[in-house]
Amino acid sequence: MPVQLSELDKAIIREVQEELSLEERPYQQIAERIGISEEELLERLEVLKERGQLRRMGVILYHRRLGYSANGMGAWVVPEEKREEIGGLMAGYDEISHVYERPTYPDWPYSLFSMIHCRNREQVERIAADISQKTGIEDYIILYSTEELKKVSMKYFCEEE
Repeated sequence: MPVQLSELDKAIIREVQEELSLEERPYQQIAERIGISEEELLERLEVLKERGQLRRMGVILYHRRLGYSANGMGAWVVPEEKREEIGGLMAGYDEISHVYERPTYPDWPYSLFSMIHCRNREQVERIAADISQKTGIEDYIILYSTEELKKVSMKYFCEEE
């Protein structure tokens, strides 16, 4: 039987699904709006996570607004036994926002993907070449973004408009 969410939990979810303010203690500001302490807010977020009711919190980065107009998805042919190690190396680059594994197919052998964000294509290609040199993985392609689509997150417990 699913655990019911309290009205306080719903209020917390409504607040944390919005943009975090860029300040030293954004959770304190959220807690004040809800009427609880920052400590209680963080504890309740942890409980929601432990129950599986809050899977993750992440940021939406608008790369192009920051001047990163060359966004290339590196698609790599990586042996299964090396994926975790090589994925960890890729994730260590400041220019790489995320790395993930996907199944391969006869006409698509690429198993590991890394999103590389740079100011120009030459920088993207330098990062990919560096990864290739460090890992020995030479079979890869870079797929460049041609446009940025609308980035939105799911919204829960929203007021009817």
